[in-house]
Amino acid sequence: MMRLVRPVFVLAALCVALFGGVVRAQENAPSKKPPTGAGAVLSNWNDVGNRLVAMAEDWPEDKYDYKLAPTTRTFQEVILHVAGSNYHMLNYMTKSTVGDGRNDPAAADYKTKAATVAFLKKSIEAGAAEAKKQGDAGVNKLLEDWIGYTEHMGEHYGLLVAYYRASGGVPPESRPKK
Repeated sequence: MMRLVRPVFVLAALCVALFGGVVRAQENAPSKKPPTGAGAVLSNWNDVGNRLVAMAEDWPEDKYDYKLAPTTRTFQEVILHVAGSNYHMLNYMTKSTVGDGRNDPAAADYKTKAATVAFLKKSIEAGAAEAKKQGDAGVNKLLEDWIGYTEHMGEHYGLLVAYYRASGGVPPESRPKK
């Protein structure tokens, strides 16, 4: 009987010691405040936007006219569509004219990869600046719009992942990290 008691006692003592350490670690951990509405929108906007920029920069310029199927947009047209939609949202929100807010800007208006990438980057930077400017009160008033347009970017990110996979490539986000 004594042999059984010792292992049980040792195991119980070990659990108490470990549990006590976890409680102390939680008590000593700095409390992290959840993001504000504007902070969460801005974080998500920049995350998806930066993934799209990485793709736009990574995709070979000689394949900017690549399509998944004859009825789909080219890689470049998808990038231009996202950027144009971002500006469309900003124009709607601010009741002003910022950037090229056409839903599908013509590829002929953005003749190079560099011009296309710059257009996308500027649209994402403009959106981030507007979210910061609006703050929580402004973002909360237009929260459905912010979420909808961020989701729109995410949907096209997913579409461009398919472009990579169909052409034998690996999207930047899916590559091993160095």
